Amino acid sequence: MSDLDPQSTLRRLFDAAVASAMPERLADHLPPPPIGRTVVVGAGKAAAAMARELERVWPGEWSGVVATRYGHAVATERIAVLEASHPVPDEAGGAAARRILEAVSGLTADDLVICLLSGGGSALLTLPADGVSLEDKQEVSRQLLACGAGIDEMNTVRKHLSAIKGGRLALACAPARLVTLAISDVIGDDPAVIASGPTAADPSTYADARAVVAKYGLTLPPAATALLAAEPDETPKPGDARLSHAEYRLIATPQLALRAAAAEAERLGLNVLLLGDSIEGEAREAAKVHAGIARQIAAHGSPVARPALILSGGETTVTLRGKGRGGRNSEFLLSLAIALNGLPGVYALAADTDGIDGSEDNAGALMAPDTLARAAALGVDAGARLADNDGYGFFAALGDLLITGPTHTNVNDFRAILLL
Repeated sequence: MSDLDPQSTLRRLFDAAVASAMPERLADHLPPPPIGRTVVVGAGKAAAAMARELERVWPGEWSGVVATRYGHAVATERIAVLEASHPVPDEAGGAAARRILEAVSGLTADDLVICLLSGGGSALLTLPADGVSLEDKQEVSRQLLACGAGIDEMNTVRKHLSAIKGGRLALACAPARLVTLAISDVIGDDPAVIASGPTAADPSTYADARAVVAKYGLTLPPAATALLAAEPDETPKPGDARLSHAEYRLIATPQLALRAAAAEAERLGLNVLLLGDSIEGEAREAAKVHAGIARQIAAHGSPVARPALILSGGETTVTLRGKGRGGRNSEFLLSLAIALNGLPGVYALAADTDGIDGSEDNAGALMAPDTLARAAALGVDAGARLADNDGYGFFAALGDLLITGPTHTNVNDFRAILLL
């Protein structure tokens, strides 16, 4: 095992996970062409790449529009690709949402709507409910991103301030058949949570949204607070007959990506401990748990022996306390480095599979046993950087950021800890 290069091995495993979740998988999940029209809509960081792949394999005629993050567009023939802001929405996202609703209006039961969804769709489909402004939605988004709320909690609030999320897009498609093809980036692969569930039944309520606001002590704009209190019209719930025309198909999931990385690791002779795709909570606290497992393996050879690989996915959160730069994966890795304190033979990679950690230009970063020592030699205080939420700045100073550019998929966080 001494001939394994730690950093290239970790990158190889990350690449295997990403490759398993590419949009090419949608060809195996397509419905038959309809008698009437085919309209393609969608939103997410992978939506443009999914649209391009659909154009390559779809046998009939089609038209449509999808929304993706700035910098994530790819060339398509007939499906319009609109770019918008993520994670805080902008007017371009509102224009995209209106274009999507226009595209599915006036359809018949002979027509088919294919909806392409992936992570990021919540911010990219920005159509505020009546009485709520774009500025209101932007302020709500900023507060939700900063408070440490989980993605399901964030989306509960978003859905109840939206005119398109929480199953409302599905209602707009009726009576046409609706088939959603989704790449999951959420724990449990819940269609109601992926991209805030625009084509899925929504079990959450206005009361649930108000509970999230109260839990985190948020001070929403008056119009948003008034709407959540007024409960003007609930989202369609499970069993709602109005959604009988809608079908949902997952084409890629976080667990499948972790299994692909695990299979690659086993081919390299590593003993794999797969912690699962449902790790959540504060990134810095999750890192301490991972560090404890690594120490157990290093000291006692259990629950797996070296050479070992700890794999996990899911979506951690960051409660903003400082003013530094850095997403949840760089924060996880910085906390991990501090917790391990130079433990020999331990290397790690933490990254977002979409290629963007939070709102920065990196996917994540890499850690080695000498990370803290190299930082100290440069005068970079790891503890101070963590307190300032500046994982990006810390790893940038070391030249250890992982920069991939947009991957055109999104199955959430990927964490790999290698013990040689």
